Amino acid sequence: MLREALQRHRPRRLQVPGRRLAAVLVPLYRQGDGYGVVFVKRSQTVLHHRGQIAFPGGGHEAGDASLLHTALRESAEEIGLQPADVQVLGALDDLLTNSSNYLVRPFVGLIPYPYPFTLDRRETATLLEVPLAWLQRHNPPREEERLYEGRLVRSYFFDYHGHLIWGATAKIVKQLLEVLGGRVS
Repeated sequence: MLREALQRHRPRRLQVPGRRLAAVLVPLYRQGDGYGVVFVKRSQTVLHHRGQIAFPGGGHEAGDASLLHTALRESAEEIGLQPADVQVLGALDDLLTNSSNYLVRPFVGLIPYPYPFTLDRRETATLLEVPLAWLQRHNPPREEERLYEGRLVRSYFFDYHGHLIWGATAKIVKQLLEVLGGRVS
């Protein structure tokens, strides 16, 4: 059902001159009767979004064949998730980040679970696994203004037991839940 819902979705594609291209992977896994989502907590040494909860991914490089390739390559680099182990289910809408000037394309993939992740500690401090059903129960996420890097920004956020999922990551989660509708357990 997840694949069908994502295949029916026609992702909105943006073309914004001057924006750097990036891609992320939304790794889903099946555990028992439900699904979960793997997030990364970014290290304090990365250039953008230090210490934030995010999806594995990053900037498109000249050698990447596509943005999907970017998402899979970055996932392998950051958390050791091998591209052959990802069953790509579909893509979500492009979105723009305010602080880092990226145009981000999210891809959704199903991965085996449990998985022998290997974290690149320069980029990833830890992993966070969140049940999809918990995210759905807390959707729509709260929306508020927050101080970020000296300025007030309006953003969605989920607070998963003290782990703040906000900004572009929360927008991606919100859209994923909308696309899936009530099809999660």
